[in-house]
Amino acid sequence: AVHIAMSGTPVENRLTDYWSIFDFAQPGYLGTMREFKEDYATPITRYRDPDALRVFHSITAPFIMRRLKTDPKVISDLPDKIVHNQWAPLEQKQASVYENVVNVMLREINEAKDDISRRGLVLKMLTALKQVCNHPVQYLRKGKATTESSGKAAALVPILEGIVAQHEKCLIFTQYTEMGKLLQEMLQAEMGIEATFLHGGLNPKQREALVTEFQTDPHRKVFILSLKAGGTGLNLTAANHVIHYDLWWNPAVENQATDRAFRIGQRKNVMVHRLICKGTLEERIDEMLNVKRELAELTVAQGENWIGDLSNADLRALVKLGG
Repeated sequence: AVHIAMSGTPVENRLTDYWSIFDFAQPGYLGTMREFKEDYATPITRYRDPDALRVFHSITAPFIMRRLKTDPKVISDLPDKIVHNQWAPLEQKQASVYENVVNVMLREINEAKDDISRRGLVLKMLTALKQVCNHPVQYLRKGKATTESSGKAAALVPILEGIVAQHEKCLIFTQYTEMGKLLQEMLQAEMGIEATFLHGGLNPKQREALVTEFQTDPHRKVFILSLKAGGTGLNLTAANHVIHYDLWWNPAVENQATDRAFRIGQRKNVMVHRLICKGTLEERIDEMLNVKRELAELTVAQGENWIGDLSNADLRALVKLGG
């Protein structure tokens, strides 16, 4: 018998998804699940091992026929995707909050008694700093959010003004439901933009109604989506701008979200705006991923977990504020 597996997303959650597909199409070829994890999944996703990646490619490539939608043989008229990094300096008070989080949490990490508690503190610090970069109100959980009090929110305003002036539509992705709500409130209060917000708290009928409204109503210009709820499975080709308000630090997740707009049926060039706070861990992690992009694109669900393996000195260099 000949087995053929077809998948639009070979790696939906983790690298072991490849093993599952091969276990159906070519049973035993990649060994047991445990062997696959030891030989490939763990070295590649946790330790970013280029040798393991090279071997993985060499043994799987003969059995994989991959066609990208950008291949003209698949579709001849898909427009371009243009990716642009938008650098945003931290606002003065925002920078003070950032530095305070770094100083307090690095001290806690240095005093951690074991690897498990240290890793938990590292991930807690990363989350806190990402929230500060988004907007200090998101992290502090108090105060009124304005675009002026966050460098990143301030950078968003002219982008949206240009999109609205051109009578075009955009998607805004964020990892955090609370940030999506803050964006919705700020855009309504300061710009008069009534943005819809798709998040995990909505039921399927509500999700479908929001998608249909955005796709068909010319007055709906801005659609905010939480990354987990709106990163896959949606067709939002009415938008030809995608704004990543915060980054998951995993190109596969980012691309999946962008592809809500950049997909078959899109007739305009898609502009992708990636908001990154200058001089912060956001800038440095993006640089690290660019160096190892082939590794980073292999996995979906790992996020920033690998940062927990950095030494204290490397961690300080990663998160300290400055150019």
